[in-house]
Amino acid sequence: MGDWQELKNKVDEFIKVRDWGQFHNPKDIAVSISIEAAELLENFQWVRSDDVEAHLGNGKLAEVKDELADVVIYCLSMASALDVDLEALVLEKLRKNGEKYPVDKSKGSYKKYTEL
Repeated sequence: MGDWQELKNKVDEFIKVRDWGQFHNPKDIAVSISIEAAELLENFQWVRSDDVEAHLGNGKLAEVKDELADVVIYCLSMASALDVDLEALVLEKLRKNGEKYPVDKSKGSYKKYTEL
């Protein structure tokens, strides 16, 4: 598997050769992330939780993968637009979440950190 920077560079190049950079400002990318996330979610609309595995096995997995890729592509584009190190951001957020959700309090719990 490649690294974040390599993927980000490929997304940047894809956008550059199409002259789409003019449309890729943080606000519009954030909108696009939300739209693609909604399209990902749409694949599960009206599917009961206990039917998800069968649903994915009935041909939906390919669509879910495509929408997940779209979300990640826009997130990589956002990292470029903001000129941030995505790997560093993710690692820092995991550290913060580790503080909010210590294993001894959160393991096996669905509760929000404010309820632990």
